[in-house]
Amino acid sequence: MTSQFEIVEPPVGALPPRARLRSTAGVLPLDARWQFFWSPTADTGKDPADPGLSWDTLPVPSHWQLHGYGSPAYTNVRFPFPVDPPHVPAQNPTGEYRRMIRRPADWRGGRVLLRFDGVDSWFQVWVNGAEVGRASGSRLTVEFDVTGHLTGGDDVLAVRVHQWSFGSYVEDQDQWWLSGIFRSVALLHRPEGGIDDLWVVAGTDGSLEVTAPVPVSWSRPEDVQPWSAEKPALYRLQVSTAAETVSLDIGFRTVRVDGDRLLLNGKPLVFRGVNRHDIDARTGRAVSRERMEHDVALMKQHNINAVRTSHYPPDPYFLSLCDRHGLYVIDECDLETHGFQPVGWRGNPSDDPDWAGVYLDRMRRMVERDKNAPSVVMWSLGNEAGWGRNLAANARWARERDTTRPIHYEADEECESVDVYSRMYPTYDKLEAIGRHAEPALADPARDRRRRGLPMIMCEYGHAMGNGPGGLADYEAVIDAYPRLAGGFIWEWADHALLRDGSYRYGGDFGEPIHDGSFVVDGLLLPDRTPSPGLLEYAAVITPVRLTLDGPDLVIENRWSFTATEDVVFAHASGEILDVPPIAPLSSHRVHHPAQPLDITATLDGRVLSRVQRTSSAVAAVVETGRPATRPDQLGPFPLAGLTLDTWRAPTENDRFPGWDATVSLENQWRAAGLDRLLPSADGRRHLPAGLDSGFEVDYRWSEHGNALRLEVDIERLGEWRLPLPRLGVALALRTPDPGSTVFEWLGLGPGESYPDSRAAVWHGQHRLTVREAQTPYVVPQENGNRSDVSWLRLRSPSGTLRIDGDEPFNAAVRPWSATALETARHADELTEGDVLWVHLAAGVTGLGSASCGPAVRPSAQYRASRVRLGFVFTVD
Repeated sequence: MTSQFEIVEPPVGALPPRARLRSTAGVLPLDARWQFFWSPTADTGKDPADPGLSWDTLPVPSHWQLHGYGSPAYTNVRFPFPVDPPHVPAQNPTGEYRRMIRRPADWRGGRVLLRFDGVDSWFQVWVNGAEVGRASGSRLTVEFDVTGHLTGGDDVLAVRVHQWSFGSYVEDQDQWWLSGIFRSVALLHRPEGGIDDLWVVAGTDGSLEVTAPVPVSWSRPEDVQPWSAEKPALYRLQVSTAAETVSLDIGFRTVRVDGDRLLLNGKPLVFRGVNRHDIDARTGRAVSRERMEHDVALMKQHNINAVRTSHYPPDPYFLSLCDRHGLYVIDECDLETHGFQPVGWRGNPSDDPDWAGVYLDRMRRMVERDKNAPSVVMWSLGNEAGWGRNLAANARWARERDTTRPIHYEADEECESVDVYSRMYPTYDKLEAIGRHAEPALADPARDRRRRGLPMIMCEYGHAMGNGPGGLADYEAVIDAYPRLAGGFIWEWADHALLRDGSYRYGGDFGEPIHDGSFVVDGLLLPDRTPSPGLLEYAAVITPVRLTLDGPDLVIENRWSFTATEDVVFAHASGEILDVPPIAPLSSHRVHHPAQPLDITATLDGRVLSRVQRTSSAVAAVVETGRPATRPDQLGPFPLAGLTLDTWRAPTENDRFPGWDATVSLENQWRAAGLDRLLPSADGRRHLPAGLDSGFEVDYRWSEHGNALRLEVDIERLGEWRLPLPRLGVALALRTPDPGSTVFEWLGLGPGESYPDSRAAVWHGQHRLTVREAQTPYVVPQENGNRSDVSWLRLRSPSGTLRIDGDEPFNAAVRPWSATALETARHADELTEGDVLWVHLAAGVTGLGSASCGPAVRPSAQYRASRVRLGFVFTVD
C-alpha cells in the first residue's frame, strides 16, 4: 500500500504562495521547545490529539539527528535509499511534534494562518486532532488556514514529520540529510480587508509598480538612487488599507541580458560570488540570524558581491541581509535529482508528467516569496536535475510571471529555456573558448547561434576543498579578458563539517553505509567560520581596486561598476599618501613611479583592498670556504634528531583527484614513482623506492664558519622522470619540548601560507607567528603552511634562537608534526604534538589546483627539476 508521503502531489490544504511582508497585523512566533517523540518507522502509534506532555522536548527550529535521534548522513550524488520513486524505505524515521497554541485575544475577526518556513522532508499538520494539511518542499515556506480549528482557548498543534518521502527524490542537494522543523514557525493574523500579497517592481528610472489583490494606498519615495551591491540604496515603502499596513524595503534597479552582456542598471554585472548552503557546524541547516549576519559581513569584508543559494531558497532573513548590505543573489529552486545519474537518469522526475505539479509548486513558492527582494537578480530552476519538460515548464511560468529577471539553469546545456549560458568547473582553455564565442557547436544551428550569443557564468568553479583552490588568479584573468563572461561562484562558502564530541566530522563518521566522505568539507570558511587561506586568496584576486606594476608605472584599476575611488586611500608602506585623483568606475589610472623598492596599498575604511610591491633584487652573500665538518648533533638550542631528503607532502584533497583535464591524480603519480617510500642506501647518498630504479642522489656537505654552520645539499634525479614533484629539499627534525609554541619568524611572503598558484593574498616582508599559528587546521589534515620566497627564518625557543639563511630564496614549512603524521590523520584532533619540530626547506613545491572538482594544477605551477643545489647557514642569534 502506498503511504501518503509517497503520493506525488503539491501541498494539500495549503494556501497559495505569497510575498514575505512586514505587517501591522499580529504575528505570534512559535519557535521554542516543543514536545517531541521519535520513531524509527513511519508508524509512530501516536494520536494527533495527544499533547505529548510526558514526551521529551526538542528545540524548534532544529534537526532531530543533532539532538540524539538517529544520525546525520552525507551524500553528494547518490541517494541513501534504494532508487525506486516515489517509494521510500520501511525504515522511515519520524518525529512527532506537539505545541499548545492559543489565538491572541486581540486578533479579532479575520483569519489565522500557520506558517512553516522549512520542514524536512514531508509533514502533516493537525489542530485538536483535526487534519489541517500536508506538505513537502523542505526549504520552502508553506501556510495553512487554521482559523476554523482554533477554539479561543488552548489548542493542540500536532506536526508529524517523516524523514523520507517522495520529495526526497528531488532534494538530493550535496548536503547532510537532516530532518525536522528546522526553520521558524509562526501564527499570523490576517485581518479582513488586509493585504495578503504585494508585488513591487522598482526600475532604475524611478518607476514604481505596486500590485496588490485589494485597493491600496502608498506614497512614492522621492529622489531615489539606484540599488546595487556596491551602493545598496533601500527605501521603505508602506502600503495600506483601512485594516492593515505592510512595509518592505525596495531597491530601484534593473537587470537584463543585452546580447552577450549581463547588465545591472545598464552596467556590466560580473559575479564575484560564492555558492552558499544553510549550514552551521552545531545546528546544521537551522542557522541563527546572528550566524547569517556574521557570514554576510565576512562576504562583504572579502570583496564578495554575489551568492548563489545552492541549491534551494535560503532562510528569508538571509535575503533581507543581501538587500541591506548589497549582495547579488541567484535564487535557486528547491530541486535536485542528482541521485538518478548513477542509474542512467532512469526515472528522473524532471521529464515525468506525473511530477509536473510538484515542480511548478516549488518554483511558484520560491518566486512568490522572494519576488520583492532587490538582491535577487536571477531565478534558477534548480541544480543537477537533468533536463525535461517539467523544468522547461517552470522556466515558462517564471518568465511569464516575472519579466524583470533572467532565468538560470546549468543543465539546460543547449539554453533551450534559460537566458544565460552556465557551466560548472570549466578548464581555463574551455572558459577562454567560451569567452571568444568558440565553444563546440550544437547540432541545431539555430540553438547554437542563440547559445553562442548569450552571456556566460560559472555557476560553480574553484572547488574550495581542503588546501586550495589554486589557480583563481588565472580564472580571473580569463574573466577580465572577455566581456561575455559574467564571472562566477566559488564552490563553496563554508565547510559542512558537523561538530560532534568536540571534533569536526564528515561523511562516514556517523556510520553511513553510503557516503561521500570529506567531499562535504569544501568551503572558503573553516567550520568555526575562520577564513581559510583560500578565502584570503579569493578576496585578493577579486579586489575591486587592483594595483599592478607595468615597468616603471603603477597601474590602478577601478573594477567597480558604480563607484569612483575618492574614498580609497593609496599609501606607501611608510605612511606617505600617494596623490591619486578619483578614478571613475571601470577605468584605470597610471602613476609613473620608478622608485625601487616600492610597497603601496589601497585601503578603504582601513581594509586593504590591494597591495603591490617592487622589491630589490636579492644578491646572495658570498660565503668563504669554511672548515669541513661532520653532521652536527646540535643546531643552536635544538638537538638535531634527523636530516632527510624531502620529496613528499601529505596529499591535499586536490592531490587525490585527477581533475577534469587529467586522468591520473598527482597523488597516484607520486606514489607510483615511489616518492612516498624512498629508502637511503648504506652510504646515505642514493634514495630509491623498493621495486624501482628511479630516485635521487644526494650529497650533504657541512662546514664550520666561526660560530656558524653551513650546509650545502646537491640533489640530482636518477632515472626517468616525467612528473612534477610535491617538493624537493631537506627536512630537519629538531628536538624541543613544546614545538607548537616555538616562535617562527621569516623574511619572505606571508603572513599566510602560499603556493605557486595561490599567492595573491600574501606580501613580502618580515613575519612572525608561533609554529602552531602557522598551521591551517583543515578538517582533513593535509599539506599546509608553506611559505614562499623565504630569505631567512628564525626559530625562537625558551632555550635560544636558531637562524637559517638561504643562499637563494626558498620554501619553508615549520610544523609540530611530521608529514607522515599529517598524512595518516583523518581528522584534525588526531594530530598530537610530540617533542620534535619539523623544518622543511625546499627549492620548490607544486601548486594546489582545483582537481577535487575542476582543473588540475597548471603546468606553470608544477615544480619540475632534475638537479638543485641548496645552501643554508645556521647561526645562533
